Amino acid sequence: MAARPLVSVFSITGEKSGETALPAVMTAPMRPDIVQFVHTNMNKNHRQAYAVSPWAGKNVSASSWGTGRAVARIPRVGGGGTSRSGQGAFGNMCRGGRMFAPTKTWRKWHRKINLSQKRYAVASALAASAVPALVMARGHKIDDVPEVPLVMDNALESAKKTSAAKDILASVGALADVEKAADSKKIRAGKGKARNRRHTLRRGPLIIYKENDGVERAFRNLPGVELCCVDRLNLLQLAPGGHMGRFCVWSQSALDALNEIYGDDGKNIPEDLMANADLARIINSDEIQSVLNPAKRANKKYLRKKNPLTSLKALAKLDPYAAAARESEQRAEAARAGKKKELLAKKRAAAKSKKQYKAQGRAFYEQVSKQGDVCADGFNIGA
Repeated sequence: MAARPLVSVFSITGEKSGETALPAVMTAPMRPDIVQFVHTNMNKNHRQAYAVSPWAGKNVSASSWGTGRAVARIPRVGGGGTSRSGQGAFGNMCRGGRMFAPTKTWRKWHRKINLSQKRYAVASALAASAVPALVMARGHKIDDVPEVPLVMDNALESAKKTSAAKDILASVGALADVEKAADSKKIRAGKGKARNRRHTLRRGPLIIYKENDGVERAFRNLPGVELCCVDRLNLLQLAPGGHMGRFCVWSQSALDALNEIYGDDGKNIPEDLMANADLARIINSDEIQSVLNPAKRANKKYLRKKNPLTSLKALAKLDPYAAAARESEQRAEAARAGKKKELLAKKRAAAKSKKQYKAQGRAFYEQVSKQGDVCADGFNIGA
């Protein structure tokens, strides 16, 4: 937004000849998102329809061989005696076939744009053209320009010769931007060079006038320079590429006409939703901070969730009885571990004593198992 209520008016010789009020539309909010959106859609409205021929890739007699012949079911060229016979046809995967989804002329080429959005975008682009930083960021050479927006006397509209137009621009330091555009002329990369779009060129100043008293003939042949009547402001010229900050050279009558085009009797001027967009300053102001809750000292710390299968405390919260049972089991296990040596010694002593008796029994068994004559001593059993 321009920070001053008045702008200087310069004569065609480059001298200051007066002042005029800055139009209210120059203080409109700058919305690059709306400008980009509207420009993208507007730029589609001068396209010509194109499509491939409906018969491209179909000018051959071909039919599928069907199934059972171990080949794909793509249509194949009939006949014989040539390498073309039997080749696949029609499909987008075939040599000489049609493209996938052939383009049609009834595509949706143009876009409807909300009228209020278009007006908002033009107002934003006008406001951006009054900010030197945005004009320079767009790439315009305005180092020698005395003031932005640059307003010139109405004699600008009466210039009829290109030589006079160059002198006028040179007197206010705007010729450097024209020379920058002229030096940028290059041959276009790609097929556009064969389609009447052979050269590319950067944009130079935009001359905005109220009455055409020869100004179009004077400036139209300068490279990069465009002209526009203030009654027909075009976003494609005010923000080329959707980028705000076009360097505009105004005639005084054209600048004054903005007060009639925009305002109470004309189009609405967009307004900011917030008078002060500095959110950090608003939040930290005394008025806001006085009604807010005090800042919390520290965040609440949460303990890690413990697994009740491995933690006795976690199990006690869920099931105290299961925790008590597990605790008694652990105590019994610890008690058993302490008595393990005594138990083993007792068992080993018992096993050792058993081995003694086992040896006596084996000896007795061997003795009574000896073979002999029972009647060797007769029937004197008692002897």
